[in-house]
Amino acid sequence: MEKGYLHSLIPLADYKTILGIDDRDDAFSQYCLVTATHSIEQYCRRRLFRKKHVEILGFSGNLIIPLKEYPVRRILEMYRLWTWEDQELIDPELYRSIPDCGVSEDIPFCIELSPRVKIRRQPVSIKVQYAAGYRTGEVPADLATACLELAAWNMARFRGKKIGVVGSGKTGGEQLEASMPENVRGLLESYQRKMI
Repeated sequence: MEKGYLHSLIPLADYKTILGIDDRDDAFSQYCLVTATHSIEQYCRRRLFRKKHVEILGFSGNLIIPLKEYPVRRILEMYRLWTWEDQELIDPELYRSIPDCGVSEDIPFCIELSPRVKIRRQPVSIKVQYAAGYRTGEVPADLATACLELAAWNMARFRGKKIGVVGSGKTGGEQLEASMPENVRGLLESYQRKMI
C-alpha cells in the first residue's frame, strides 16, 4: 500500500489500477514512477511540484523581473539586497506577480515592482522567496499521462521486454531507443521551461 510522500506525477494507486499491477510489485512500481517523474523534470528543466524557492535577481532599474519557476502560487517575501547582512524587506503592497499568484497557467511568471520602490543606492539585487509548482492531486492530465506512459515504458524495459528497441539496421543488432519515447516528449513540449 502507498505510504507517505511519493515524488510522482501520478498516484501509485492510479498507476496500479490502470496497468493492473499486483501489490507485490509496489516497490518496483514506486521506483518506476519516481524515475519517470525525475526524468520528466529533467527534460522540462524545471521542478513541477509545489516547493519553496529563493532567488536572487539582479536589479538594473527594470520594474518587471522574471522568476525562474512557475506557476507561482504565493510570494512569501521580497527584500532589497546590498550584501548578505544589508537587506531590507519590501512592503507587499509595492509588488505583484504577473499573472496573479494562484493562477495555474503554465507560463513564466514575473514580479512587477511599483515605481514607489525606492532604491537608495546601486548596485542592488532583489531577493524573492516564493512557492511555485503544482499541488499534489492538481497535476494537469497530460503531464500525469506522460508520467504514466514513461513509467510503464521503463517498467517493461527493465523487465526485458522489447519496448524501446529499434530495428536491426545495417549492423544486424538491436539498439535501444533514446531514454524517452516520442509520444511522451510530445506530451511534455508545452511544459518545458520557456527561456526569457
